[in-house]
This record gives sequence, structure tokens and C-alpha cells, in this order.
Amino acid sequence: MSDDVYDPPADLAARANVTAADDERLRAEANADLDGFWLARARELDWEREPTVGYDGTEHPFVTWFADGRLNVAHNCVDRHVANGLGDKPALLWEGEPGDERRLTYADLQHQVAQTAHALTALGVERGDVVVVYLPVLVETVVVMLACARIGALHSLVFGGFSAEALRYRVTDGRAKLVVTTDGQYRRGRAVPVKENADSAVEGLDHVEHVLVVRRTGQDVPWTEGRDVWWHDAVAGRPTHHDAEAFDAETPLFLIYTSGTTGKPKGLVHTMGGYLTQTAWTAWACFDHRPDDVYWCQADLAWVTAHTYEVYGPLANGVTQVLYEGTPDTPHRGRHFEILAKYGVTVYYTAPTLVRTFMIWDSDDEPLTAGHDLSSLRLLGSVGEAINPEAWRWLHAHVGGGRCPIVDTWWQSETGAAMVAPLPGVTPLKPGSATLPLPGISVRVVREDGTDADPDEGGLLVVDRPWPGQARTVWGDQDRYVSSYFQKFRSRRWYTAGDGARVDADGYVWLQGRVDDVMNVSGHRLSSIELESALISHPRVGEAGVIGSPDPTTGQAIVAFVVLRGDDDHDTDLTADLRAHVGQVLGPVARPSAVHVVSVLPKTRSGKIMRRLLLDLASGREPGDTTSLVDPTALAEARGALSRL
Repeated sequence: MSDDVYDPPADLAARANVTAADDERLRAEANADLDGFWLARARELDWEREPTVGYDGTEHPFVTWFADGRLNVAHNCVDRHVANGLGDKPALLWEGEPGDERRLTYADLQHQVAQTAHALTALGVERGDVVVVYLPVLVETVVVMLACARIGALHSLVFGGFSAEALRYRVTDGRAKLVVTTDGQYRRGRAVPVKENADSAVEGLDHVEHVLVVRRTGQDVPWTEGRDVWWHDAVAGRPTHHDAEAFDAETPLFLIYTSGTTGKPKGLVHTMGGYLTQTAWTAWACFDHRPDDVYWCQADLAWVTAHTYEVYGPLANGVTQVLYEGTPDTPHRGRHFEILAKYGVTVYYTAPTLVRTFMIWDSDDEPLTAGHDLSSLRLLGSVGEAINPEAWRWLHAHVGGGRCPIVDTWWQSETGAAMVAPLPGVTPLKPGSATLPLPGISVRVVREDGTDADPDEGGLLVVDRPWPGQARTVWGDQDRYVSSYFQKFRSRRWYTAGDGARVDADGYVWLQGRVDDVMNVSGHRLSSIELESALISHPRVGEAGVIGSPDPTTGQAIVAFVVLRGDDDHDTDLTADLRAHVGQVLGPVARPSAVHVVSVLPKTRSGKIMRRLLLDLASGREPGDTTSLVDPTALAEARGALSRL
């Protein structure tokens, strides 16, 4: 291995949930008997009828896992912990943006989920119905997810900042019977209205029978009698006991829509048994969940990361976790570190985009973490897209104090749970690499013809063995499911991730971004991730987005958009300096043809840079679907930067 390797701390390696000996045993077990490996993981859950069969790919790619088993997901996340004597253990430590707090024990959570399950049933929600949840990060958001799971309804979460148009698409696609929303939400110190968007989204939709409204900000809201119901009126006085019915393992659990970075969102269907098995085990193994942990995954609850590693995974493992409603810079830029210290967080799972933002805000004169005791942290995590090596090192040094391993995870909405990630007590870490496939998971990097790429040769990342957390289909469009994920290598039964990657000589996986983000410059294949990482390694750059714009001479020209660190100002020498820096790091062919300084990049709520929108602008086209765009001013800035050429 190279010199830039971080070994697991000795104390963690000795007492981790998965030790080196465990890892060797688990991989041997999975290689010898994949069904047996995952059946053993499944049996760590509570089943009404324990499964005896694992994978069935007879109708591939429409697969099943644990098909003869029956369980209830909410029981596994709440009731069994209460039954095992953990009723008084804190489950949720919720912090509102204005500073208000709520603390729920597992017994409290059980009572609220039971009451909400009764309320949903009273509103006519039945097994198989779709409930669209248009809420910010509130306790009620988690509660309604678990209540849906409890009664066999599917939940479909929509980010509270999405437009009425984006919400309407998801409500109509799922033919939702119920929409759950709020009067408003707190965002950057303001009470922002929400209910009006929900009203606009459901207007004229006869399949929406009710709109259930959580009172959060106390704003006056428009009201449709007979349709709209206050949450507190619906839930109050309901019984705090609810019998949890067991469902077949392949019963749908939720819909999760792809981010829209590539156009029309797809409603992916995840089912109960396979999803919960992989989710619970990978949460336990990757984040080394312990009884005394205080865990914080800072994803918005509408993101798949939150489904897996903020709701179902941690709760299945009986973990205490933090939920934060607001933005990381309200009322000050150190808010996350204030929360980490306040609650004594031990495991912090974040996104590269936020780490790069912290780097932009940080300065030697006023360190961002100053005054906040982060000594409780023992483990860090990263998710969303490949973390640039410079951002990895900053997170490790400035937040983790140089002592906390970083669990950099590669997975997707489609995979359901982590696929490539380190085991913190086992895996030596290389900044910027998601490291190795987890036990029970197999991936490879191949060329267009399916042959294995050589070490460090870029190619297509595929999953070449089945896994239980796999999305089962696209809601209402099986043909799109096949064509999107399996058509290219269907005869080999490989899942095509749509990501480019390379594998180094040690078998470590290095993500190179979406295949569409790999550009061809004068015959050389260059990935957006490595170009952006080269730019971020410059001391003045905090974040970068790189695209390949059509060019008649080179095929594609490299165009970069950069956000500077701290209060750095653009000067006339910067562009030339950055072009030269990239050429020095990656070679002359990688030197950008243009570098534009902006204050913000266009991103989805999950932190992915929407490079296709930058490409649209650079190519002279009107941007395509922008429903997933968080900050519309980012496009205006990019357009202005391009116009100054």
C-alpha cells in the first residue's frame, strides 16, 4: 500500500463489532454460501416466521429474498427493544433550528408510533396504500414512517424544500391516498410556509383523501374542510398499544425517488425483509454501533441515507441518535459542532459537500471548531459522492482530532444500503477511496465489453452478485427498471451502477463520478471527481464542479466552477494559477480551458453537484429538470460567470 494510509486505532481494532478475525470468517462464509451468509444476518432480526430460503432470481432481475419469512419492521425498530428492557433508553434527541428540544425514549416512541398507526387507519389508510410525507426533520417524520411500516402502507418522503411541482409528481405517480405536511418549517432563521405548496400539489387529485398537517411554526394556513386534518387532533387520545401485524418479507416498505440529477425521477420500491436485513447489519458493522453510542446522521429525512442510516438501521440496533431540523449555519457557522458537543455525539455521518463547505468557512484566525469539545467522537462517516482526499484529511484532522476513522460509504438509492465501505476496526483507510466491498457484497470494474479493467484503469462499476437490499422495481414501470440497471449486462445478471470507478493494486475502489461525468479530452478519459479533487487540493479552493463542454478540436473542453475558501477574493492571477496547478497534479491534458469563480454550486439536497445543469449552460442550452435544485441562485451565478467570458 502507499504511504498515505491510516490504520485502525488499536483500541478500536481490538473491540470493534467486526474484528479482523470476524472479517476473514464472514468473507469466507459469504464466498462459500451467499444464501447462508445473508440468512444468518436476517435471523438477527425478530421474525414471526423465520425465513428458510434466501435469494431467488428465477425471474431476474425481479428477485426475492427471504420470501417465506414474515416480520414487522416497526416491531424490529421499536417494540423489541422495549420488550428487552430498553424502554427508558433515549431513542431520539431532537433539536429544532430555533433551539427547542424533544427527547423520546424507546417507550415514548412505541406509544407515539402506536397512536399514529391507529390514526392512519382511522383516516382510511390500508396495507399497500401510499402515504406521501412532505415534512422537514421532525420527530413526527420518523413516527409516521414507522407507523406506515407498522400497518403495511408505503411511505414516500419528499424533501420539504421541493417545489409544489416536484411534490405533485410524486403524489400522482404513487396515487397517494394521504399527504402528511406541516404548516411551515424553520429555515435559516425564518418560519417558511409549507402548507400552500402541499395544497397546490394535491389540487384536483381525487385519490388524495386527506392532508394531515403537523403544527410546527403556528402560521395561519389555508384549510379545506373534510380533507385537511390537524396531526394533534388525529393522534390525540388514540390507544398507546397497537398490535403489529407481520407481513411477508417481500411486502413493499417504501418508495424512494431518485434525485432527478439525470432527468425524470424514478420511484424505486424497497421491500421489508431484504432491506431491513442489509440495513441493520451494515449499520451495526460499518458504524460499529454500541449500547452507549450517541449517533448523528445529518441527512434530511427525505434522502435515502436517512431512511437507512437515520431511521431503520440505527433504530433496528437500538441506538440513541440526534436529529437536527435546521441548516448548519443557523444561527452561526459552528452550529453542527455546537450540537456534537452538546449531546456528546460519538459517531457523526455527514456528506462531502458539507465538509467542503466547512473548509470554505474555516480559517486559521477563527477555526470553525474552536470552543467546541469534540472529544466524544470516535468515528466519522461520509456519504453522497466520493470525498475528495483534501476534504477527507480536513475532516480527519479538524473534526476527528486525527484519531477517528472515516467510514466513507459507496451505495445508492437503488442498492438500499452500503455496498463498498471500510469496517472501522479492520480496514486501513486511503483518503478518497471507499475501500473494499463489504462481506456478502461483490463489485467489479469492467470495460464496455464486460471484461475486467486492469488495476487503476477506469471503467464501469457493476455489482456481480445478488444482495438483499436491492430495489425490486421502479413503481409502475418495470421496463424502465430493466433498461436503467440491468440491460447492458443482462446475460451476466450484473447490476450497472451508472458510476465510473477504478480499482487499485490493493483492490481498493476509487469512485470517479457518474459515467456521464467522465469526459474524453483528446482521447484521454478524465473523471469529474479527480479533476475536482485536484482543484480542491489548491489552498485557495474549497469546492469545485467540473464538466466537459463540447469542443471541436479536443472533443471535450474542461470547464471548472470553483468556490474559494474563507473570505478569499478572486484576483486576475487566480485562473492561470489554478489551471497550472491542475496540470501539475494530473498532467497537461487535464488543465481546464476555463475556470469560473462562484459563491455556490448547483446541488441536490443530498449534496450531489448537478453537473448536467452546468453543462447545459456551458453548451448554450436552457437547463433541464431543476426540481431537485436546492438553491436557484447557483444557476444564476453560473450563467453570469459564463457571460463574462
